[in-house]
Amino acid sequence: MLETKDLTVSYGPIEAVREITFTVQKGAVVSLVGPNGAGKTSTLNALSGLVLPSRGRILFEGRDLTRTSAHRRVSEGIVQVPEGRLVLAGMTVLDNLEMGGYRRPAGEVAESIGRMEKRFPILAERRRALAGTLSGGEQQMLAIARGLMARPKLLLLDEPSLGLAPLMVKLIFEIIRELQSGGQTILLVEQNARQALAISSRAYVMESGKIVLEGAARELMSDPAVIRSYLGQTVGGSNP
Repeated sequence: MLETKDLTVSYGPIEAVREITFTVQKGAVVSLVGPNGAGKTSTLNALSGLVLPSRGRILFEGRDLTRTSAHRRVSEGIVQVPEGRLVLAGMTVLDNLEMGGYRRPAGEVAESIGRMEKRFPILAERRRALAGTLSGGEQQMLAIARGLMARPKLLLLDEPSLGLAPLMVKLIFEIIRELQSGGQTILLVEQNARQALAISSRAYVMESGKIVLEGAARELMSDPAVIRSYLGQTVGGSNP
């Protein structure tokens, strides 16, 4: 579904992402993991069109979208749920959902809102509440639901567990599993490498703007370098 070729993202003279090449297959959950500053969010921003790459190509379903605008990419089926949720705090939950489907006919939007409220019952309960009054976990559900309102072919999730309590993190990852079971293709950026690898079919490890490891997620979970650097264990399996 998605292929990048030597993708490079620069901010002035600084290259945040350096010549990375990777693929995302239809129906898969693929993870980008790595430390802060590795270039993971810059990669997602390049894919969604929030920044344009300085070099390289982005191919989506065989079409070159490297230089296309962000709104055109939404129309093509690439939708990003940003880090920090970024819900429209001064608008209601219902308003946020409607904004997610702004490019779709009104009848389809109403039907989709019904599906989102069924999938996320708390949003139905809080539909008239201002989004800024929701808890962090509720805002993350709203951000995901708002993204799904655009009917994405590829959903880009940026740090969905960031700042959430452990029980809410568990719930968010259960939601991601359910989406994948329903056929949704997902590219996941997540610092919680253990959780990300557990639900992914394939993963790429980024450091300093480059991909340094890649492979089946299950295999990476047993890779000594990944265990030592990202899973919080020594190679022998005990906590450090």
